Amino acid sequence: MISKVLSSAVMGVDGYIVVVEVDIASGLPQFTTVGLPEAAVRESKERVRSAIKNCKYEFPQRRITVNLAPADIKKQGSTFDLPISIGILSASGLIKSELLKQFLIIGELSLDGKVKRVKGVLSSALCAKNNKLRGIIVPKINAGEASVVDGIDVIGIESVQDVVDFLTGNKEIQPTKTDVGKIFKNSTSYDLEFEEVKGQQHVKRALEVAASGGHNVLMIGSPGSGKTMLARRIPTILPDIGFREALETSKIYSVTGLLPENNALITIRPFRTPHHTISDAGLIGGGAYPRPGEVSLAHNGVLFLDELPEFKKNVIEVLRQPLEDGSVTISRAATTITYPSSFMLVAAMNPCPCGYYGDAGKQCICSPLQIRKYRSKVSGPLLDRIDIQVEVPSLDYKKLTDNMPEESSDKIRVRVNRARSVQEERFKNSNIYSNSQMTPKMVKEYSFPNTEGLSLLIKAIKKIGLSARAYDRILKVSRTIADIEGSRDVTSRHISEAIQYRSLDRFVIY
Repeated sequence: MISKVLSSAVMGVDGYIVVVEVDIASGLPQFTTVGLPEAAVRESKERVRSAIKNCKYEFPQRRITVNLAPADIKKQGSTFDLPISIGILSASGLIKSELLKQFLIIGELSLDGKVKRVKGVLSSALCAKNNKLRGIIVPKINAGEASVVDGIDVIGIESVQDVVDFLTGNKEIQPTKTDVGKIFKNSTSYDLEFEEVKGQQHVKRALEVAASGGHNVLMIGSPGSGKTMLARRIPTILPDIGFREALETSKIYSVTGLLPENNALITIRPFRTPHHTISDAGLIGGGAYPRPGEVSLAHNGVLFLDELPEFKKNVIEVLRQPLEDGSVTISRAATTITYPSSFMLVAAMNPCPCGYYGDAGKQCICSPLQIRKYRSKVSGPLLDRIDIQVEVPSLDYKKLTDNMPEESSDKIRVRVNRARSVQEERFKNSNIYSNSQMTPKMVKEYSFPNTEGLSLLIKAIKKIGLSARAYDRILKVSRTIADIEGSRDVTSRHISEAIQYRSLDRFVIY
């Protein structure tokens, strides 16, 4: 007898339907799984056999063949344990239900028949909705995660017996419901505050501009000047994450198994800080079994690279594609996978190997050759993709002990939200949401300065020797500064401030 059970697998961060076909035929007892199963899937037969027996059901002592269709895509992970066991019980005649055609079933089994947590449930729930199915049957611990997808029934179960009873009508299980609004209300606070940072007003201004337009930032300063402290507080001034962005980000964390157990959604913008020893696959994604890298885990948030020159050069260079495209494409012989990676890059570095070049309090011991070699680790093409380059000077003790109140993150975020709302209105008929994403055509339409501003920009280009890409970056930043001030036109004042945010372009070693 043949049975079919609908399940799901994940490719990239999107779910697709896998039909689990089970055939029980006469012959010597044998359990065969086909359809390009990887090791964890092949091993499922032992878990399935023990789970069925320990739930007091009879395991058929016949020839069992399990096919995972489509058969030309590799299947990995333990999510097929539950659908395979239900398929065997259905082919044995224990389950006869039309619900098998209406629900996706996923879950890992323990030997006693209990159902364990699995990865990628959110993607599978979206897959069920997109394919107009009634719902999805998932481990109870994953039910909250799946239930943020409206329009489908999410049935949380704890054992194989729960699934059998639900499908045969012997037990009624109410669908899990989640109040998304309540999740956002309770989970959008930060432990850090910009008012905790003393001084550095011009750096705070630069970070406000960066947050307002989604621009990439590089901070250059001596050790202990506050670069990391400032970077960690950038998410507190970014616009609040919306449901669509939260869903996109949560899918990535669900696929990688990093979604917190008690959190159905990621409701604050991610802040990722990989160590400088990270590999290019760890940063971009990939591996033998491709998985998202740090740039994707930072999607809709901030990727902070501290001590930028200490990263391997090949690792830094692979950032070019995600910075330009907002996505990462990983190609393998069998398939090509695309991961979203629209993030704000924040990097920090010392001005020289010893860290004190240009510092007022300590003397630099590096030679000009050492400084040039150190800074050359960060290539020109990558620097061109960083819109704002700002120096972070060391503070003296008077400013550190000053009791004057600093501006809070909430006040800064009000201005950031106001500037972002202007951009949302400007780009409402396109696929972008911030000034940093403008195409050259849009730059010419929305950011072209007035006569005085253009004259100033031409002088700066001749004096500093800016590249064409840096020219575009200055115009984009100028447009953001104008949006913060509520100005319709880009003036010389906006251009001059934007030029100040190109520290390395003006860098000269004496």
